[in-house]
Amino acid sequence: MDERADRTESDQAGRARPRERAAGRHGPAERARSAWLRGAVALALLAGGLTACGDDGGTPKLTWYVNPDNGGQAALAKSCTQAAGGRYRIETSLLPSDATQQREQLIRRLAAKDSGLDLMSLDPVFVAEAANAGFLRPFTKGEAAPLTDGVFAPAVQSSMWEGRLYAAPFWANTQLLWYRKSVAKKAGIDPNAADFTWDKLLDAAVRTNTTIGVQGNRYEGYMVWINALIASAGGRIISDAEKGDDARIDIDSPAAKQAASIIRRLARSSAASPTLSTDIEEQSRATINGARGGFLLNWGYVWRAEKGDADAGAIGKNVVGDLGWARYPRVDPRQPSKPPFGGIEIGIGAYSKHETLAVEATRCITSPANMKRYMLDEGNVAARPAIFDDPDILKEFPMAPLMRDSIAAAAPRPATPYYADLSGAVQNRWHPPASVNPATTPRRSAEFVRAVLSDQALL
Repeated sequence: MDERADRTESDQAGRARPRERAAGRHGPAERARSAWLRGAVALALLAGGLTACGDDGGTPKLTWYVNPDNGGQAALAKSCTQAAGGRYRIETSLLPSDATQQREQLIRRLAAKDSGLDLMSLDPVFVAEAANAGFLRPFTKGEAAPLTDGVFAPAVQSSMWEGRLYAAPFWANTQLLWYRKSVAKKAGIDPNAADFTWDKLLDAAVRTNTTIGVQGNRYEGYMVWINALIASAGGRIISDAEKGDDARIDIDSPAAKQAASIIRRLARSSAASPTLSTDIEEQSRATINGARGGFLLNWGYVWRAEKGDADAGAIGKNVVGDLGWARYPRVDPRQPSKPPFGGIEIGIGAYSKHETLAVEATRCITSPANMKRYMLDEGNVAARPAIFDDPDILKEFPMAPLMRDSIAAAAPRPATPYYADLSGAVQNRWHPPASVNPATTPRRSAEFVRAVLSDQALL
């Protein structure tokens, strides 16, 4: 879900912003679909039009639009092609690295009814939007069973819309508290203690003059932090998301005030990165390797990335040996934390000419064996908890049990067809982090979210 720092999901020319919502003449599905089409038509005109990719005869070709990785999805495409025995072949098409641009490219093709878009790797927050617009083929109950049996509940939840499965969980993700063992020892803390809180973390970092790396730029990673803090405090940003723009806005709450207090305290303390307001995942990861590195909240890829940097000589091997991990800190010492949830789901384009074959290919891609393979190849975490007990996984990822438990307890971001507007509105009022005020920010953001969803304000 990594996204470029200077862009948000709602400030692009092709954003899916419903314009009929205030009129009340259309239901959520019609409004969202109309929004996707309007934005996509504009983008398609700018792009000069699209041509669907068809088969040239012979073995049916399935085109899988993938987010950038190190070749793991292409390897699975080749493996599943071989396993198909000539029934189909899978070719991958690389989406941009920026998640906003990924979304825009998919919008263009789906709005143009591109029959060559068979499979797509989707960020969980886009599933509801695409499903509600009619751009994803839903799985039948019979098809859904093997795709969801033995899968983490948050991953299944993020793949559903209005009671139907619209995407198959492929890999899941969560954030851990990564820390330097030497710093924790110096601070006299145990980050794995059951009641370890953000307040204790902040106290330790200030006491040892070390930093806490987080994602504070105005982009989706910041929304991840805000949502996790609010959920960990027992609150929600919105509820009744299936009602679209009539969803209940819950962000003006005691839980959000607690979240705002933590963000403000960190941002205004010596524990903040000097570039906090522009830090994304990799910038925040770099802080734990610096002279003042102490703590980091970041995704599971950190372990493989740190080992890779040590092997390449970019950081000392002693850094990896000094690296510890713990569950996401609590907001309230009496209440377990709700770690962030991320990952990738596999969706089938509604206009694919090979729906049945695409379902078969999805089963292959998301099989337990291929989830394990992808986790070992890419370091991206499997969506099935049983895989975390595999000896090969435990050898490569000693923190696998913690990852498993954290994903199981994670709080997904709100599932709404207007997620881009919701996220953009929250970021607008909560950024920069140092400006956050628990007395005013939750209320101001609730008002702005409602105004944006009602087309009374623009992002």
